[in-house]
Amino acid sequence: MIVEQFFEDYTIGFARKTLGRTITETDIVIHAGQTGDFFPHHMDAEWCATQEFKQRIAHGTLIFSIGIGMTAGSINPRAMSSGYDRLRFIRPVFIGDTIRVSATISEKRDHPKRTTHGVVLEKIEVFNQRDETVMACEHIYIVERRSGV
Repeated sequence: MIVEQFFEDYTIGFARKTLGRTITETDIVIHAGQTGDFFPHHMDAEWCATQEFKQRIAHGTLIFSIGIGMTAGSINPRAMSSGYDRLRFIRPVFIGDTIRVSATISEKRDHPKRTTHGVVLEKIEVFNQRDETVMACEHIYIVERRSGV
């Protein structure tokens, strides 16, 4: 879906929320294969049974990838992602946990070099099925101004 929004159209406090997605063993195995991260925390159930959490945990980068993907329901041709800041993996996510995401516009400011664009920050929070925050970051957008000034 295409949703055209200019910088002026973004409202601080506007929030989008996703439905849930359950993290599976297959998710973890595929992510390990794609990234080369085969650390025992993710892959070795017997070793994990001797550790603090007693079970395998999902890669933080997996939760980041899936969480951001869950928010990508529309395309805004007036905006471009410039990256992510303040990425934190707050709690572990286990096989069978269901995550959901909240994305809230938290800040708008002038672009430091391009008067035709502004910067929009979106606070991303990923929650598990117990409403505990498991990951958080800021998504940075560069957004075209309607006036082009």
